[in-house]
Amino acid sequence: MPFEDELGEALRRTGDGFTADRTALVDAGERRGRRLVARRRAAVVGGSVLALAAIGTAGAYTGGLFGAGSGSDGSGSGPANVAAPPALPTGSPGQARERAGTERAGTGAVSAEQMINVLKELLPAGQLTGTQARGTGDETGPMVSGVFDDGKGKGSIGLSLSRVDAKGAMAADMVKCPDRNLLEYDGCSSDTLADGSKLLLFQGYEYADRRVDTKNWRATLVTPQGFLVDVQEYNAAAEKGKPITRPTPPLTLAQLQALAVSPLWHLALNDLPAAGPEKAPPPPASSVSAPDRLVALSQKYGVPVVDKGGEGDYGYVVLDEGKGRSLVQVNVQSHMGDAAFRATFTGPDTTTLPDGTLVKTEDKPGEKGGANVVWWSVDTLRPDGKRVVVSGFNTGKQTSPATRDKPALTQLQLREIALDPKWFG
Repeated sequence: MPFEDELGEALRRTGDGFTADRTALVDAGERRGRRLVARRRAAVVGGSVLALAAIGTAGAYTGGLFGAGSGSDGSGSGPANVAAPPALPTGSPGQARERAGTERAGTGAVSAEQMINVLKELLPAGQLTGTQARGTGDETGPMVSGVFDDGKGKGSIGLSLSRVDAKGAMAADMVKCPDRNLLEYDGCSSDTLADGSKLLLFQGYEYADRRVDTKNWRATLVTPQGFLVDVQEYNAAAEKGKPITRPTPPLTLAQLQALAVSPLWHLALNDLPAAGPEKAPPPPASSVSAPDRLVALSQKYGVPVVDKGGEGDYGYVVLDEGKGRSLVQVNVQSHMGDAAFRATFTGPDTTTLPDGTLVKTEDKPGEKGGANVVWWSVDTLRPDGKRVVVSGFNTGKQTSPATRDKPALTQLQLREIALDPKWFG
């Protein structure tokens, strides 16, 4: 499917699809929170929707900042953390579009050098170095990035441009603040501007577990015409692998907003083909709302639900009977019955029920940075390929320290929830 459709589906359905990798599965909740600060990569996206954490707007929340493009000297050189640049289109704009082989490419009317010049014009006083860019003829979309220093320390900054269905779910997701139970951040606002555009201003961190306090601030704009402008900056010279050079990224939120809403980007945006209507997402695996069903099932055990969230086939609740918060997550999916996947249900922790359902239980340390976190999971696979996985933690948030000795629900209770026959009607 076209990339925009692929991304739109991923943004809406992160956590709905999952792989045999149980670590990736339990990450679904975190990734659902991160989806609103993770945008498309410079390269083509592949893999399941659970790879969403690796998707960035030409530089993801978790991977190489703004991809690679042409250096300001035309050499394609740039910051050391950026991968080798792809070949840029040459020849006529028509040839560039033909070579791009995708509706994401424009005619090439705006060059990489022009993108760099616009960024320089819009930035406040300071020095921009290590620039990289792509023009509108590039099949991966126009972008520009560099290292900006206003005299108070270097900060990485970059911007990408694309077109979306302004009325689609993807556009709405782009400018929606993430769930604080799934992602830690310092601030977020989502507002409608006078011209009807939607603007997200986000103040977060590069790593969900705050292993390094590299700050990630971003502005995401979606206009009524379907223009998508995504800007992000860091308080370090690179997204990863560089020391923090200043307390906050170089641009204030007001300056970040001004950069995103500038009409100087419209020449490039108008050169990109308009996005078609967003395709309807595939039907959910479950015939019931996972969040609602999880709440109902959890309440049977008499532990108060103090928070809840999720959508579609992913849901979570936070339980607390006065002994500390405990997160419970559920993921539901169909069509998981191939032999290779069934082979993962092996070992002493796997049992087979009389109806052929496979049940695998796990008890291991949490993997999201929270101190002393315990992670219990029950993974069930029915003979028809329908799968339900329920995970319990002894903390209300995987990146936070344990709040109790063990999860609020027992392994047996998690198993009962996973095997509930009403997940699929």
